Amino acid sequence: MTRRKRSLSGEERTLWATVARTVAPLRAEDVMPEPPLAPVAEPQSLQAELAKPVGAGTKIAKATKPAPPPALHPIERRTLTRVARGTIEIDGRIDLHGLTQMDAHDRLRGFLVDAQARGAKLVIVITGKGKATGEDPFGMTERGVLRRRVPQWLAEPGLRGIVIGFEEAHRSHGGGGALYVRIRKKRTAHKAGIA
Repeated sequence: MTRRKRSLSGEERTLWATVARTVAPLRAEDVMPEPPLAPVAEPQSLQAELAKPVGAGTKIAKATKPAPPPALHPIERRTLTRVARGTIEIDGRIDLHGLTQMDAHDRLRGFLVDAQARGAKLVIVITGKGKATGEDPFGMTERGVLRRRVPQWLAEPGLRGIVIGFEEAHRSHGGGGALYVRIRKKRTAHKAGIA
């Protein structure tokens, strides 16, 4: 079974001709002559759009996507061991116990920005383990809203320019109620490629 080629409708030909006029060829020898257009009854709004002059020197700006935030990397096992033993120093500490989610998020963000500005490499974020709220109707207990939310906040694109990675802290530093957070070096204008 063969497929028949569908010809363009008059409206589609007009639209294509409009688009083709706005494109600049890569090489001069690639310029194709414009085929003559058959007059077609067009809707009024399309006629008004086509009546507008298109400048020959008009350049279409490329849509640039912002660079994706850097990926998170787990903290190396050797580094975690050295932190637990005390051979690598913790450069800062924040305790989020008893704060609401909104306050905790704001303080965490401010703390991390400040830590990066100070040149800190590793900080500890204490979330607490949370209190058991008892049984809910579905048989599940909810413990530690901040314990659950802080890793989500650290993984958000807005903080990935600051945070390299994070891991649960050693028992001596709070265990499941605390996180080690590695801080990215602050990029200077020279290193960022800005003159």
